[in-house]
Amino acid sequence: MSTDLPENFTEAPAPEPSTGAASEGDALESRMDAGSPADAPAEAPAGAAEAAAAPKKIRLRAKPKFAFPVPLKAVLLDLDGTLLDTVGDIVTAANMMRASLGFAPLAPTVIAAYVGKGIPNLVSKTLKDAVGEPGPTALKVAVANFERQYEKCFGDTSKPYPGVIDGLSALKDKGLRLGCVTNKAEKFTLPLLERTGLAGYFELVLSGDSLAEKKPHPLPLQHAAEFFGAAPAEVLLIGDSVNDAEAARAAGSPVFIVPYGYNEGQELRGLDCDAFIDDVPSALKYVKLAQVQ
Repeated sequence: MSTDLPENFTEAPAPEPSTGAASEGDALESRMDAGSPADAPAEAPAGAAEAAAAPKKIRLRAKPKFAFPVPLKAVLLDLDGTLLDTVGDIVTAANMMRASLGFAPLAPTVIAAYVGKGIPNLVSKTLKDAVGEPGPTALKVAVANFERQYEKCFGDTSKPYPGVIDGLSALKDKGLRLGCVTNKAEKFTLPLLERTGLAGYFELVLSGDSLAEKKPHPLPLQHAAEFFGAAPAEVLLIGDSVNDAEAARAAGSPVFIVPYGYNEGQELRGLDCDAFIDDVPSALKYVKLAQVQ
């Protein structure tokens, strides 16, 4: 395993490349800013007011099931919360939908916690406080309403996260083929990739309505592996949520998680993944191009 690691990582012994899960000690650890009483020190150092006021750190421990560097033929990346910061436009559209129905706006942090499992799930949760669980017909009408609102604004503020373009370029330079796998509807996915300058990086784009199933089901990853002529273990997924982790584990693929995305408002601590990485370029330290058989 490479010893050239980011400063915010602690590397434990590599998992054996044979089958079976790695032990809990075989993990990459990352620390990220987030408050957590369990992580607060027992006593603050005397005279360290600035340190006491700073955000506490929580430890993110990965559970790698692949030896590093992982030999790959392709890398798949999630869209919302991994490649693009899209939540501002989603919040705008959701609150425009609520306003059209006579409901008060929700806080951005509330709506952000509903991102990740597609538009119907987002719309249902966004309206739950006002109407409870909408029935199938009511949900269909509400989804159409949201999509009309989102069409007005979905490219207004959405933009790539820092490092995304450099990371995609570096992965391609390494000889890896790239795909985008998202639960967002295709009618929004493809224009967003075009508007943000990312479309040209991807040979394959799978949206939430491209196949019969979407993440966390393994089908999108299985389909992508077949498209790239690779075994699932040779296709890495980089994402930001439990949906990504569960899809990759079910498919038998490695998965890296970035800590800046949405994850439906849940903590990342305890998420079953192979590594937590600060950004897309950080993935380069843990992968290599698989040799052609």
